[in-house]
Amino acid sequence: MQTPLELRHLRTLVALREAGNLSRAAQLLNLTQSALSHQLKGLEEHYGAELFARKSNPLAFGAVGQRLLKLADAVLPQVDEADRDVRRLVDGSAGQLRIAVECHTCFDWLMPAMDAFRERWPEVELDIVSGFQADPVGLLHQDRAELAIVSDVDADEAGVVVHPLFSFEIVALLPKGHALLAKPWLEAADFADHTLITYPVPDEMLDLVRRVLQPAGIAPPRRTSELTVAMLQLVASGRGIAALPLWAVENYLARGYVARQRIGEAGLTGRLYAVSTPSLAAKPFLADFVRLMRETSLLNLAAVSLL
Repeated sequence: MQTPLELRHLRTLVALREAGNLSRAAQLLNLTQSALSHQLKGLEEHYGAELFARKSNPLAFGAVGQRLLKLADAVLPQVDEADRDVRRLVDGSAGQLRIAVECHTCFDWLMPAMDAFRERWPEVELDIVSGFQADPVGLLHQDRAELAIVSDVDADEAGVVVHPLFSFEIVALLPKGHALLAKPWLEAADFADHTLITYPVPDEMLDLVRRVLQPAGIAPPRRTSELTVAMLQLVASGRGIAALPLWAVENYLARGYVARQRIGEAGLTGRLYAVSTPSLAAKPFLADFVRLMRETSLLNLAAVSLL
């Protein structure tokens, strides 16, 4: 009897195990949740058994699912390695990847992605352009970097290729017990009489300022800090309010060091993109690095959705 089992099925099962639920696994595979469910249902109908318990938390695979995962763990790494080898033979693999970053909190997810990339593409010289960059895309045009991580992309920017990464929620951080925590969400006016603690960057790089406060004509007193932990220390001691990505402060919130509040009724959403030169965009190792950054963020960060 011919098996319907394909590599895509094995990748689906691995994604499901890593992501922990259907929704995140579908994002990881760039599929709709219904398409993912249909694919899994087809396998279960073929084998006459469930692959995993639908309502288990954490996700529990049955005997059939576990056996197929064992096959996936043996086969997929070899397939991926062979695919990279073929690409090296056809396109060459040596190169340079200097990364310019505008985001102070990006290193939480970027470093693990870089570590995984080094193992997969040891011939590529990988490095981060030192220091905070106010205009990382400009470094691409100056041949001082090959890749930029940015929160906004100028639609008129020529000579670059944009690779969407992920979106995330930005939350307000307040001292525990603060009166504003009683509100369902914060509005621009709520920031007027409180010191706003930010990184020392231009206002156009601060989503809260650019998208919420400036349109409302609100200009609260300001205080800056280079370090996230220093910003949160100031918040915890009642020196002001900060606004940071939820994934960057999740550990501090879990320990009850500070409290969070939603910004706006629908929440404030930030986005990150990778921007490369056109010549680099054609390289197989760049596509692999973008994929690793997207997967790392989705699997390891709080309140993240792939773009």
